Amino acid sequence: MSQQVVTRFAPSPTGFLHIGGARTALFNWLYARGRNGRFLLRIEDTDRARSTPEATQAILDGLTWLGLDHDGEAVSQAARADRHAQVARQLLDEGKAYKCFATQDEIEAYREAARAEGRSTLYQSPWRDADPATHPGAPYVIRIKAPQEGATVIRDEVQGDVTIRNDQLDDMILLRSDGTPVYMLAVAVDDHDMGVTHVIRGDDHLNNAARQMLIYQAMGWPLPVYAHIPLIHGPDGKKLSKRHGALGVDEYQKIGYPAAGMRNYLARLGWSHGDDEFFTDAQAQAWFDLGGIGKSAARFDVKKLENLCGQHIAASDDAALLHELGSFLGATGQAPLSEPKAAAMLRGMFCLKERAKTFPELLDKAEFIIADRPIRPDGKAAEHLDSVSRSILNELTPRLQTANWTRDELEAAAMGFAAEKDTKFGKLAGPMRAALAGRSATPSVFDMLVVLGREESLARLEDAAREPA
Repeated sequence: MSQQVVTRFAPSPTGFLHIGGARTALFNWLYARGRNGRFLLRIEDTDRARSTPEATQAILDGLTWLGLDHDGEAVSQAARADRHAQVARQLLDEGKAYKCFATQDEIEAYREAARAEGRSTLYQSPWRDADPATHPGAPYVIRIKAPQEGATVIRDEVQGDVTIRNDQLDDMILLRSDGTPVYMLAVAVDDHDMGVTHVIRGDDHLNNAARQMLIYQAMGWPLPVYAHIPLIHGPDGKKLSKRHGALGVDEYQKIGYPAAGMRNYLARLGWSHGDDEFFTDAQAQAWFDLGGIGKSAARFDVKKLENLCGQHIAASDDAALLHELGSFLGATGQAPLSEPKAAAMLRGMFCLKERAKTFPELLDKAEFIIADRPIRPDGKAAEHLDSVSRSILNELTPRLQTANWTRDELEAAAMGFAAEKDTKFGKLAGPMRAALAGRSATPSVFDMLVVLGREESLARLEDAAREPA
């Protein structure tokens, strides 16, 4: 039986979950879920000065909004410091690491001399092969014994084989003089202990792979499969940054993008499956593979994001869309919909969700549902409620009262009335829109009548037909 696929997402809780991290999490999630594997979450909180509980919660909230569920409990890297130190001391005991007593001043003096002589400034410790009998009673770090000849080859599923000469790798510190482990050691130990089979991460970590491989090889552990994905750039081709706009995943939720659309767009940001642009989660999980990831940086395009989000809103299950709309209202501090209005929204989704790219656009189209009587027409709509129009509404309303409250029956009644008056229906539509929604741009008046129901619709028409006080 082949080994179960295990991927991981390992963010540092020093700020919000940015869009690049969200895409990395998505790629790991898709790869694991599409192979009946496990997707794990590790919080790399070893930087105690910068890591905060609030940032950790922001990461968890961002993953929850995106729908990227992880298996098991999130692992705290800081809580595993004793295990990391144990590995360093094991390598020391096995002669694969050594105690280095060099001070910072000595190291800097070595580098200054190397610069002056035009040599490599990679520090070569005189303690690497020193007799333990010569060790002073002074603070020390533990360094790994890196190979000094040959080359290290990172076999990467995206970048191809990447070769690094071993004389470009120094004897990396594993354990600081205060006994705390360094990041490189912690990552390698955690990935091994968590059973991670595939390390999928940004290509800014590519050089780290060579150093982390030293630990794997020294411990005799099997290497994971590496896949280093290109970073995301802004529309100008430069690394995505604050100048390009919203970066935190929470900001995209507050803008009102649906999570499914965000997942679809992020999946296409650097990965492709033929010419497919719009696809479901099930399709993405079935299709996603490392071979589809490009080597070039992807460019973030808000118009493409909005286009896909609009398609996902249109294709969404109505109840699921209403539920996510409620989450959007909560995330933006808006009041929840009342039960009657939520029920009306659910009835009206058929005429609301087409061509809405965000939840604010969806709510804007649903203003006729959200508004309370008396409806106050805006300036443009009010122009359709002159005395002649009010008279027409007075005559039309009784016709609608006697109609069966279906779209076809209501349309037949209104069209019949227009024919009797020898006028086009357009002459009726303006006043009806103003009465029902207080706007001139709305869904079809017949759709609004059906969604609002007989009682509410007639009440709004009668309100509008009255002469203003």
